[in-house]
Amino acid sequence: MSRGLGPAKQPDAASELPFRGGNACRKARNSMKYRLVALIALFTLALAVPALAADPAELAGRIQKKYASIAAFSAEFSQAIKNAASGDVEQRSGSFVFKKPMLVRWETVKPEKELLIVGKDAVWDYFEEDKEAYRYSVDEIINSKTMLRFLTGKANLTEDFVVVAGKADEAGPGQAVLQLAPREPEPGLVMAKVWIDLSTDMIARIYIQDFYANTNDLTLKGLVANPKLADNLFVFTPPKDAKVHDNAPIKGRELKQ
Repeated sequence: MSRGLGPAKQPDAASELPFRGGNACRKARNSMKYRLVALIALFTLALAVPALAADPAELAGRIQKKYASIAAFSAEFSQAIKNAASGDVEQRSGSFVFKKPMLVRWETVKPEKELLIVGKDAVWDYFEEDKEAYRYSVDEIINSKTMLRFLTGKANLTEDFVVVAGKADEAGPGQAVLQLAPREPEPGLVMAKVWIDLSTDMIARIYIQDFYANTNDLTLKGLVANPKLADNLFVFTPPKDAKVHDNAPIKGRELKQ
């Protein structure tokens, strides 16, 4: 089963990363791309939406205060990734946890088990069924244009995006919707929508469209702010029988977890 739905010859935002190899590496790259793009936008919007909320200022203040006050959050997710060219839709589900400044554990359980870890020293993407693990340098990721802007929370959405209110019928009970268009669109993100849960002042859903009209629709449930997270949640050691594809520069040192 394909782990990435983007056309093979089309460039994508993840092409900045040091992915090399044949089909297996491309599959891992595409799979990782969708998770990172969703994750990147989710964290950025979560941290910066308050500055953009045109209606009303009181809501903007509440959301700003909420996200400034939390150090971590966890949630269950359901995800629909649609390929515009083929019309195929892949449904995914699982859970993730995030801890400031930039630690992530993103675990997909359906349609296949996959674990993405963004740790202090390395990024790992592990496919249990295939027993394959892909390792990347954290520096390589956060130093890319997209990663630096979004994952560090330094994006200035008032300068980088045009923001309008979403359609009233798009919002569920107790929600508000915002639509964002980048002033300088990139291949991986040309439009996004966010659904805000007004009872918690946190993001409940995010919808992303890329340059090729592929879409990534992520819904969060059971979101918990400030869960107690053990450090070992963000450390990964490949199983002894796993094939490791090391895409990080490790000249002069051992493979780091």
